[in-house]
Amino acid sequence: MGKNLRSFTNLLLLTALLFGFTRQAQAQEGIEFADVRVEHQFGEEIRFSAEIKAANPIKEILLLFRDVNEENTRVISLIADEEGHINYIYDASKNLLRPFARISYWFQITLENGTSQTSEKYFFTYNDNRFDWQTRDENNLRIHWSDGDEAFGLAALDAARKGLSNIQLLFPVDSTELIDIYIYPSPTDLQNALFMGGESWVAGHASPALGIVFVAIAPSSQQQILMQQKIPHELAHILLYRHVGENYNRLPTWLLEGIASIAELYPNPDYQLALERAVENTSLIPISTLCQPFPRDASQAFLAYAEATSFTRYLHANYGSSGLDELIFAYADGLSCDAGTMRVFGKSLDYLDANWQESVLGTNLLGVAFRSLAPYLFLLALFLAAPLFSGISALRRRAK
Repeated sequence: MGKNLRSFTNLLLLTALLFGFTRQAQAQEGIEFADVRVEHQFGEEIRFSAEIKAANPIKEILLLFRDVNEENTRVISLIADEEGHINYIYDASKNLLRPFARISYWFQITLENGTSQTSEKYFFTYNDNRFDWQTRDENNLRIHWSDGDEAFGLAALDAARKGLSNIQLLFPVDSTELIDIYIYPSPTDLQNALFMGGESWVAGHASPALGIVFVAIAPSSQQQILMQQKIPHELAHILLYRHVGENYNRLPTWLLEGIASIAELYPNPDYQLALERAVENTSLIPISTLCQPFPRDASQAFLAYAEATSFTRYLHANYGSSGLDELIFAYADGLSCDAGTMRVFGKSLDYLDANWQESVLGTNLLGVAFRSLAPYLFLLALFLAAPLFSGISALRRRAK
């Protein structure tokens, strides 16, 4: 019994010694990351710094970082000074990152003896820090603005809240996730911000994956109208993306922009004028053409928005929110522009286009009446034809 006890005790001691040696070896090979920092000047540069402590000589240091919504990871090879400090300046004026993107970064170290270690992941937000942003929020809506007083921010928040309610009448909305709305003081400021992020737009933009809305509205007597137009429009893009997921980009452009436009609290009165002028000049753009990105020409693009808005409102009026939602998911499933309406409404896109032009724009009132009465005319024709066929059959029997 005593011999067995001594053997067991020796085994425990041996295990402890081996564990201790292993811990000591690991400590000798260990790599520590300290004083990890990142600072940036939007559109200009991002400065990474850290201190690396290693018991053995370092062979290679890699800095890896990326926008969390991107697949592309940037890999930078670095060299530490004698004290283990590393500093790196990323040129953000040439290598663009989206404004307000969430950036993850980490380090990978390889020692001369072949040991490799990766640090934990660190994060920062690539804020547009050229402006001093004021912020107000309510539930999951958060407004940021740089020009204007408290009343300006509250008016924007009110437009966002009412816009959210309006969008809920069009399709089911998940409003549990945060949406940030940044209001730039001018189109030029917004344009510059988006350009520095590798995108281009003028008066408004949505980054659905980031859950961020960008609009340009200056404090003025027109600010309320602009807020009621632009904020709900871009909110609709965010919420539609969250509704259908990554297949959002499969939806035809006329439907994406049409839904966003009819979500606006203050419809653009110039759209109706553009439609009337196009009817007079017989220059309407076929809706099938608007399945793709809108024309680059400013006047044609404006007409495209006007048509998409009116056509989408026509579909909503005739088929309701449920019909519109079915159409959204038909396109999200990958159906073509024409196949989507055939599945959901049993009508081709060209048929619906013609009916919209006739019933809403008044391009052919006789055509509207004929389309409406066609089923009844067919039944009447059958009703009148039955006695005729019966009479012919009777005459034939008499002739025999």
